[in-house]
Amino acid sequence: MRRILSIVAVLAALFLVFGCAKGEAKAAADIVKFGVFEPLTGANAAGGAEELDGIRLAQSLYPTVTMGGKEYKIELVITDNKSDKVEAANAGQRLVDSDKVNIVLGSWGSGLSMAAGPIFKDAKVPAIGLSCTNPLVTRDNDFYFRVCFIDPFQGTVMANYAYKEVKARTAVIVREVSNDYSVGLAKFFTDSFKALTGNQNSILAELNYNTGDQDFSAQLTQIKSLKPDVIFAPGNYTESALVIKQARELGITVPFLGGDTWEIAEFINVGKEAVEGAVMSAFFDNDAPITPMSKVFVAEYQKKYGKLPSGTAVLGFDGYILAIDAIQRAGSLDPIKIRDAIAATKNFAGAAGYITFDANGDPIKSAVIKQVVGGKFIYKTTVNP
Repeated sequence: MRRILSIVAVLAALFLVFGCAKGEAKAAADIVKFGVFEPLTGANAAGGAEELDGIRLAQSLYPTVTMGGKEYKIELVITDNKSDKVEAANAGQRLVDSDKVNIVLGSWGSGLSMAAGPIFKDAKVPAIGLSCTNPLVTRDNDFYFRVCFIDPFQGTVMANYAYKEVKARTAVIVREVSNDYSVGLAKFFTDSFKALTGNQNSILAELNYNTGDQDFSAQLTQIKSLKPDVIFAPGNYTESALVIKQARELGITVPFLGGDTWEIAEFINVGKEAVEGAVMSAFFDNDAPITPMSKVFVAEYQKKYGKLPSGTAVLGFDGYILAIDAIQRAGSLDPIKIRDAIAATKNFAGAAGYITFDANGDPIKSAVIKQVVGGKFIYKTTVNP
């Protein structure tokens, strides 16, 4: 009798184990995994957090994707690349090997995206960059796309602003030399500014610093002696704000121009009144809706977070909804079909504008120019390609 009871108990246990496993397998089969690849700690954490806010808002509004008449739940698999290129490569590897995500969103920071790009390509996992503007992110990688403009355009926009609006004929470049984004954007600005001025010597100096530096007195002392018409300082929001703050303390009154990485609340929090008047390129303005989705995004973002969104947050939102659209058009979780669907995207109405990809996986989009006025990022104008 005891033997029979033991056999029954074993069979019951096996039934429970295999029954649960079958249920878990079915649940897993009903889930699509979106890998979120962002710097959530380290020097770029504020930027990563902004993009994640946009992604989470999109998920709260659109939590599922439909394929073949069946609805699948979207799961966010969030990984922290720690604002470090080595950690970024490790985080990318985990997403494709351990987490087995279907698609990747991110990263804030071109260098971080470039570090993981070959991993996504080799694993054949499609990735959508959000605000990574360096052209090398997508070059020679047919699995990496992006929803933002790229630096050759951004650099030209800011060089034109310096030349036409500031009336600058000389400039100094201040580069975050350990940052691929900063070095690349500085070069594109330099090339365009020299062409506009017709003077190969119009860039008086290119001065460097490293991520995490706190003291810029040596660079600023040299700038003060050079007396440029404008200073272009494309770098991380924290260091850039400190550069401007210390420049003002040294009596340098020259206008400062920067790139999209400045439009983060931390830039104003660090620089305070010193960054008043600073001008930067940006991705989006809340008061200048481009598509019907623009208004939806701004209203829902305010409802969820109790504040107006940044241009970085809107790109997190757009990357997520574009991923849904591509998967639904692919009608499959086959990574090649998803990749092909993303590449075929035409006139997709995101919140930050319409998206059509070129052969490199880059969209052709407008840039917004903003200025810090009264402690806020204020819209100045839109520049079309």
